[in-house]
Amino acid sequence: MLMQHKSSESRDSRRDPATGRARTPGGNAARVGKPQWAACQAKRLTSGCGTDEQKNMRMKKLLTLLIAILSVGALSAKAADAKALYEENCQKCHGADGKGETKMGKKMGAKDYTDAKVQAELKDDAATKAIKEGLKDKEGKVIMKPAESLSDGDIKGLVAYMRGFKK
Repeated sequence: MLMQHKSSESRDSRRDPATGRARTPGGNAARVGKPQWAACQAKRLTSGCGTDEQKNMRMKKLLTLLIAILSVGALSAKAADAKALYEENCQKCHGADGKGETKMGKKMGAKDYTDAKVQAELKDDAATKAIKEGLKDKEGKVIMKPAESLSDGDIKGLVAYMRGFKK
């Protein structure tokens, strides 16, 4: 008899005092059955559980998150591309820091793009045109070659990168 009392006591300790239901070690997964619970969770992520409104909200949240992740990746890739293009096409004269204090930059009169006044005077359209068409001095001598192999997107990225030198 002592044995029965002990087993009923342990049985009672496995019950939730608030609901009177049996406690299960795995929570809902154990109560519902693990395969069924896992299937419901998988459906919840795609389209199964919940009302149509809840499904639509979940889908909108997932799409928003996906777009945000892809946008951040694309922006950082463009910034890396612009830096690489600058290093390849511009750094020789304008310098790694944009000050134009290289041997070639001093010879050609490259501007200091870290100077806020220089940045304010240079408009994006003029910078784009200079990159596309190059620059000549008053005598017609080429002081900056045109970047013929660059796309409009590349040029836009270069201008944005150059704007980052401003202090």
